[in-house]
Parts: sequence; structure tokens; C-alpha cells
Amino acid sequence: MDEQLIIDNVEMKLSESSKNFLKETAKWTYLLSIVGFIIILLILASGLFAFKVSYTMIQMNSEMYKVGASFGLLMALLKIATSILYIYPVYCLNKFSSQIKEALLANDSEILATALEFLKSHYKYLGIMTIAITIFYIFLFVFKFFL
Repeated sequence: MDEQLIIDNVEMKLSESSKNFLKETAKWTYLLSIVGFIIILLILASGLFAFKVSYTMIQMNSEMYKVGASFGLLMALLKIATSILYIYPVYCLNKFSSQIKEALLANDSEILATALEFLKSHYKYLGIMTIAITIFYIFLFVFKFFL
């Protein structure tokens, strides 16, 4: 028991190649986060536009328009919900990128830890979403199979 390693007291140092890898990663994650925000805005805008068009069609007196518009409303709400669901992981990716850049400039391990926490949150959120969507698809498959 006396030979246990105490890892908390050991400070890890990054080599120059590790710092360069993190700098490169920060650039790519920044690009991906900006593209992600743009795509989220486009999905949200298309969802809001589809919602407005579908709502206008429901206002018309034709029964044919109401059936199509109901489906359009559902699709619009799904687009809006999807865009809202993806804001957090893209935000975490953006924060990871900015925190990594700051940590490397300041040579600060606390900021580096914060950056890695954002990266962990990004992947944890995507993992939970993947599990939830997979369970939803399995549920739909079983429901469709037995009906």
C-alpha cells in the first residue's frame, strides 16, 4: 500500500509537438463550430419559413391544403427542434477551440483543463443524443413491426 502512485501531485508537461497538435486541433474545431452555427441558423430559418407557409395554408378553407399543411407544420417543428438540440454541442466545440488557444498562449494548465472539459461535454452530449436517437429508432422499428 505504501507504493501507491499519487497522480494528483504530478504535473503533466506538454511537448512542443503536443502543443502543435492542439493548435492545429483548435483551428479545425473553430472552423467546424462556425460552420455548425451557420448550418443551425439555416435549419432554423428554413423551419420558421416552413412553419409560416404551413400556418398560412391551414388558414385556407380547402381540406386538401390543411392535410398537407399539417405535415408541413410537423416538419417545421422538427427542424426547429433539431436546430435547438445542436446549439449546445457546437457551442462547446467553439469554447474548446477558444480555450485551447488561450491556454497555449498563456501556458496555463487550468485553462487547458477547462478547454478539455468543454470537449468532454461536447462528446458526452453527442453520445447521449446518439443513444437516445438509436433507442427511438429501435422503438419505431418494433412498433412498426408489431402493428
